[in-house]
Amino acid sequence: MRISTNMVNADFLNNLATTTNKVQSTMNQLSSLKEVNKASDNPLLVSKILDLNVSISQNSSYATTISDAKDWTATQDGALQLVEKSMNNIRNIVVDVNNSGTLTDSEFKAYRSELQQEIGTVVDAMNTNYDGRYIFGGSKTTEPPFEVTKDANGEVNGLKYNGDETNLAREISNGVSINLLTNGNSVMNAQGSGKDLGTFFNELVADLDKHDEASISDLSKKLGEVDVFKNNIVNYNTRIGAIENRIDAAKDRNDSEKITLKNTLSTRQDVDIAQKYMEYQNQMLAYKSTLAMGTKIMQTTVLDYM
Repeated sequence: MRISTNMVNADFLNNLATTTNKVQSTMNQLSSLKEVNKASDNPLLVSKILDLNVSISQNSSYATTISDAKDWTATQDGALQLVEKSMNNIRNIVVDVNNSGTLTDSEFKAYRSELQQEIGTVVDAMNTNYDGRYIFGGSKTTEPPFEVTKDANGEVNGLKYNGDETNLAREISNGVSINLLTNGNSVMNAQGSGKDLGTFFNELVADLDKHDEASISDLSKKLGEVDVFKNNIVNYNTRIGAIENRIDAAKDRNDSEKITLKNTLSTRQDVDIAQKYMEYQNQMLAYKSTLAMGTKIMQTTVLDYM
């Protein structure tokens, strides 16, 4: 087959365009430090990179949720420790009244006042909020869930719960959720007590208010009731601690996944500068060689065939 000058020139121009495109592509990669700069460079790789970026974004969102849940449970733990302390103080009041023998009116009033202060402390602790959200109100996070109750004379005589019985769910990874213990009613009601905490406080205040030493002096019953409610609060806090441990484990997994995803993204997206520069040098050598051969081809005239 006879090879014409036009065919040679066309082949040269095609080879020159191919070599130039390779050099240009490598220069773009070196300047951007990215393997691909537009979808047409490598559609499959671009798709994988986009998927990785979505996964990294989801991981970051889960990390924010985990951090929020961690701080939430830590706040709950601190609040319940204050409640436990108040319950211990209330137990001491019951013990002191029983150990004091006959009490005067002023002594009864002093103990009642101390009890009312502790009830107020319990309410304040259970109304703790985190980031503007009340942590023991169920799904009602915008309003204080607990309030003190008062008698006709405006004296504190107990407490009541105004929240609901919802435990808020938090998604900590794809398809995995945990329930934060936000149902404050569980703190109010202890299994086996036969009454809620508000009723117990109401009865105790009434006993001190009417100086009913017979009722107060039933030590085993009163102390037993205090212990039932106190143990319920301790157990509730223990469950919160278990959730906090699970959140810590989720945080460790989230951090590990973040590192893995970013390393994978870097492997697929970022340029190995040393390797890419060697490619550039080789491509430039091919480009210059192509230009040199083209110079010889283009200089061919009819005299070369004579």
